[in-house]
Amino acid sequence: MFKRGIAEFPYYLGVAALDKVATRADRVCVLNILGGESRQVTPVSHAFSGGNVVFGTSPGRRGQVLPTPAGDIPVYNNVREGLDAGLSFNTGVVYLPPSGVRDGVAELVRVNPDLEKIVMITEKISVHDAREIRALGQTNGIDIFGANCLGVADSWNRVRIGGALGGDDPEEVLLKGSVALFSNSGGFTTTIAQYLATEGWGTTTLISSGKDIYIHYAARDFAYAVERDTRSKAAVLYAEPGGYYEHGLDFGKPAVACVVGRWKSKLTRAVGHAGAMAGSGDRAEDKESWFMETFGVDGIFTPERPVFSMKGAVVTNIAHIPLALTAVMKKNGVSTDFAPRGSLALKPWLANDQGLKLPAALTLPAVEALAPYNGQIAALGSQIGAVIARQGMKDKSGASVMDAKTQVTSVHGHQVLDLALLPLEASFALPLVHEIASEDDRAMLDIAVAAEINLVGDTALIAADAAREAGNSPNTVMAAAAAIVGPKRVERALSCSRKLIELFAHSGMIDARDEAFDFGAIKIDAKGREVFMAKADEADDPRPEAMLKAVRDRGGKSVFLKFLQSLGGRPSRDAILAAIATTIAWGPLMRKRISRLTAETLPWYLRLYGVMIGASIPGKHHQHGSLWGIPRDERFGRWTMADFLFLALTGKRPTASEARPLQILIGLLISNGPGSISAQGAKGAVAADGPQTPGRVQINKAMVGFLTHCGYSHGGNGFEGMAFLLDQFKDADLKDPTNPGHGLDLKAMATKFAEAYKDEKLQSKEAGFGGPRALPGVHHPIFKGKPVNYDPRERFIAGFMEKRGDYNVFHAFYRELVQALYETGASRYVFCVNVDAVIASLLLAILWKDYQSGALTQKDLETAAFNVFLYGRMIGAAAEVDDHLNRGRNMDTRTPQEQCVFVV
Repeated sequence: MFKRGIAEFPYYLGVAALDKVATRADRVCVLNILGGESRQVTPVSHAFSGGNVVFGTSPGRRGQVLPTPAGDIPVYNNVREGLDAGLSFNTGVVYLPPSGVRDGVAELVRVNPDLEKIVMITEKISVHDAREIRALGQTNGIDIFGANCLGVADSWNRVRIGGALGGDDPEEVLLKGSVALFSNSGGFTTTIAQYLATEGWGTTTLISSGKDIYIHYAARDFAYAVERDTRSKAAVLYAEPGGYYEHGLDFGKPAVACVVGRWKSKLTRAVGHAGAMAGSGDRAEDKESWFMETFGVDGIFTPERPVFSMKGAVVTNIAHIPLALTAVMKKNGVSTDFAPRGSLALKPWLANDQGLKLPAALTLPAVEALAPYNGQIAALGSQIGAVIARQGMKDKSGASVMDAKTQVTSVHGHQVLDLALLPLEASFALPLVHEIASEDDRAMLDIAVAAEINLVGDTALIAADAAREAGNSPNTVMAAAAAIVGPKRVERALSCSRKLIELFAHSGMIDARDEAFDFGAIKIDAKGREVFMAKADEADDPRPEAMLKAVRDRGGKSVFLKFLQSLGGRPSRDAILAAIATTIAWGPLMRKRISRLTAETLPWYLRLYGVMIGASIPGKHHQHGSLWGIPRDERFGRWTMADFLFLALTGKRPTASEARPLQILIGLLISNGPGSISAQGAKGAVAADGPQTPGRVQINKAMVGFLTHCGYSHGGNGFEGMAFLLDQFKDADLKDPTNPGHGLDLKAMATKFAEAYKDEKLQSKEAGFGGPRALPGVHHPIFKGKPVNYDPRERFIAGFMEKRGDYNVFHAFYRELVQALYETGASRYVFCVNVDAVIASLLLAILWKDYQSGALTQKDLETAAFNVFLYGRMIGAAAEVDDHLNRGRNMDTRTPQEQCVFVV
């Protein structure tokens, strides 16, 4: 039977005053009480309100309970079961999904004749369902709040019904006072209450109206209840565009209206809190004018221009509400409810001006945060380096990414096309310091790696030579050496790194090259000093002195090296390697660009770089004091990474014109994105150990993972490209591959091969073999389906060479070849010349004279092409290993069983 409501309204309204919105007498039933949001919010509301939730529903979970600080709340399958159990309630709270809200409301109304109020938390209820819900409420005399709201609360009654008004600790926010609060935004309801307290205003009743298109308990109903609430001396209303709920309101008491959302008038559709579609007549500007007319003011209240009357003020910033309310109430002769609690002035807990000299008005001092945040911030201040959140990293990377449009890879934000133009030291350091190393750091890296390349007498070289003699591929040879560089081989170097970081982390040193820094306050005992000193069995090792001399000769500066030399005695090679590594890592570590783990493990990567490069040089060329006949002092002097790599490939130091193509090649090869098989091999090796337990992760094993996932298809295509070019040019009288006046008819050579390849293709198809052999360095369709394919790295090199006026006959031949394949009908579109062809072309041009003279064999050339790929990819692999070690979760590279297929 229809319940009679308030006579002044043409529709049913049962709440005549605000003190009846949420009372201690209200008993509550929560639908979907075990849902994600309710499970978090309901226990807090229940405890704050003295235990007002009698039961909840969750289909299929009868007999379960929701634990709360005020006791367990029983759960039933439906509302009828709870009533049949002898429980009663007058208020329902709905946490159901949008499609289930109408049926939930209908259930509450149908089975409970004592129902008085419903609070709907759910957002985005359809207009059709909202109309039916409205009809159910009106027909049965039930007040409905919401939807898309955070419920209702009363600071006097100490009650909260529905959502999270007042946050996790409503006692702190719902302070007894004289201001009634009505807001379209649930979160801002709590925020405004907190802001009011800074001026000394408490609250009476707080209503989160929600902002779906249908607002059931609306602003007009609130205004009526405010006027009849003896506790409320003023009202605050927060409104957003959409709807006409606020038009022509009369609160009967002073009020402040905050209207936001002018930008929403530019939209053409609803956006959540925008409610009804912004349009003519209900924009933010329109609502501002409604309230200005009600309050008799001619503008918006701001601290700089305080426009208000005894009736009220209009603001457009919630931070201005407390000041506006105080001004309005002072004009009415009403003082605040209690002493102000703080202020809304900006009070930064953390401050970092990055060394900039800012005006005084902008130089805000940091203040101590409230507990428990002050303790957390203090801990953050003592944190060394970055702390990276763990996540699943299958098919992901925080180090490298390939641009889907250009197909160009970047490593730590630097495109490989840019890295190709930088000295190799910059590329070798990038994976581990996440930024381009300075000139000083590059020199340090040269010295660190130079000390590791000569492996004479080292078991790593014995393993590599054994693998080589067994006929293994270059990547397998390198893997055999890397496998030897296990944790015990780097244990002391890592201990030295950890000790240096521990000693200097809170010393105030920012620049590790500032040798004027006074480390007199650094205290180290005899045991700590011993960590850095060479042992008796290292007396004959000349490398520590050679490394220190090389640093001096190259003008290198390092506080850590100076510190080692101040300890007295002879530092070990491990200690010097650690000091160099820590110098390189120090700036990024202090700027929190890298983690402490990365900085501490850097010596392991540097040693692996040296050993892996050294392993690619046959053992007979490793001699005491010299490598391939080059004395140690000469190599340590001014040699660069490009020099070392060229030496490893050819046995001699390159000229500038020889080093440049090698540098470009390796820069381009650093990474092909996280999906490449070599990157997956490196990441999988880390994940198999469990990256969350870094003490178990063996970085050398991860590098072996990268190497074992390389081969003649992934890495060896340059190898095959070299063999292909040698075959094509075996009868050519070619003296200088860099001279465009070579006298060869490249187009004719390419056409001859293309015609033969077309015939081979046809014969293979007729024989049922499906197709001819693959062409190395060709047919890597990055942009498949296009009439002309290209590899952006090859295009980059071609452009670079053209700009410099350089020429390469082998590269030119490859370009003629892909065109000839198309013109003769051997291919349907123009294939791309890929980066493997570029490796073969550039290297062969460099090594052609040595090949012609017999100094290098065809096998030497093919191995060199393979090793160039490995040199580049070892850099990219280091980036992936370090990234996964810091960021990955344990065993997160497994493929789910349901995605695995049994092939018949």
